[in-house]
Amino acid sequence: MDQKSPNVQWQSYELNGFQQSGQLAYSSCIVWLTGLPASGKSSIAASLQRQLQAGGVRTTVLDGDNLRHGLNRDLGFSAEDRRENVRRTAEVAKLFASSEGIAIAALVSPLVADRALARAIAAPLPYVEVYVNCPLAICEQRDPKGLYSKARRGEIPLFTGISAPYEKPLAPELELFSGEGDADAAAESVIRCLQQRGILSEQI
Repeated sequence: MDQKSPNVQWQSYELNGFQQSGQLAYSSCIVWLTGLPASGKSSIAASLQRQLQAGGVRTTVLDGDNLRHGLNRDLGFSAEDRRENVRRTAEVAKLFASSEGIAIAALVSPLVADRALARAIAAPLPYVEVYVNCPLAICEQRDPKGLYSKARRGEIPLFTGISAPYEKPLAPELELFSGEGDADAAAESVIRCLQQRGILSEQI
């Protein structure tokens, strides 16, 4: 996308290496949770944030639904709008993570190309894609907002999993099967993944 404000200069606030917060050493990164609607992304993100903050890690959660109430409220669900939704979220996540934090993004982000864009935006920060793999049938059973039912009746066009595609990640850093455990256990798996990649120390 062309930049409409060319006469601005990027100011760097990035901190290099591990940062010490309390008793926990960690480095900045972006954790990107992707999966079908109602797959458990938001619950896992909330648990992950609680567990990391309990260990002294500065975190923020960028929830797809919340962002569409504010920053992305002007976007619909066309392919172009979905891509812009991902782009804006990735840019905000990078701004936060660049200032000594771990940004947790939780949004459907259904297309491989759009998630690749998010990864490219994140660079050179570590980017950990987490695929929350939950069968469509289970997502529909949960359906806390009744969206799948509306989509089945044709009341919601371009609904991911019903009338719009979800492209499974090709090589995520972590795959979680959210139909086989609770959000806390899934969040613990994310933490172990971050530890194995040297993003978190073993102290948490």
